[in-house]
Amino acid sequence: MHRLFFLLTVLSISPVIAAEDLGQLIFQDDFERVESQETKDEPGNGWGTNSKSRAKGNKQVDLKDGVMRIFIHAEADHAVSVTHPAEFMDGAVSLRFMLEDAQDSLGLNFADLEFKEVHAGHLCAARISTKSVLFQDLKTGSMRLDIREARQAKQKLTDEQQQAIKGKEKTVPHPLETGKWHDLTVKITGDELSVTINGQPAGNFRSAGIAHPTKRTLRLAVPRNAVVDDVKIWRKK
Repeated sequence: MHRLFFLLTVLSISPVIAAEDLGQLIFQDDFERVESQETKDEPGNGWGTNSKSRAKGNKQVDLKDGVMRIFIHAEADHAVSVTHPAEFMDGAVSLRFMLEDAQDSLGLNFADLEFKEVHAGHLCAARISTKSVLFQDLKTGSMRLDIREARQAKQKLTDEQQQAIKGKEKTVPHPLETGKWHDLTVKITGDELSVTINGQPAGNFRSAGIAHPTKRTLRLAVPRNAVVDDVKIWRKK
């Protein structure tokens, strides 16, 4: 009886402890609302999308049955990007997600559009597929402005640029079942990016660019399709 009481007590308080560890809750969205029309993106609650600029205005985000469904349109020339302000130095994003096909994936990209030394403010990212988790330091790696511009121009990278991109990514195998909901937490502490899936550590990565002092924007990056719900953004400092 005492053991049962202890287990019930731990289960009842553990979510509170986890929340406190993540910091102050600064945003949350359960997508329990209805759009006014069905032809254009209308995510509401401070969310933005790139459908106007990258998909000729075609709808790529749909709120339905209390979830946000993200899907790339046939005319899009870029992955779907669904953005929300998320200002912190250290913090976390938690959400529920579902990948319905083995080729689907969901990226959480942290950006600072005021920082002009990288393309489009890209700082770091965690990308979850049905097979693995990819960690990226984009600030000091592939999105560093001179490196990206050289690649876009198909120029050979200098020795320094080649050295700069080494070790700026890490892939951790982590198979996920399709068609089922999964709980995800992506946490930034100093120069460390860590991912927890369904309450279990799925990997971590340390790199200098992750410690950028201000992450200002969260981008949900979806190259094909993903379903998202119960988004929370936390600020530790």
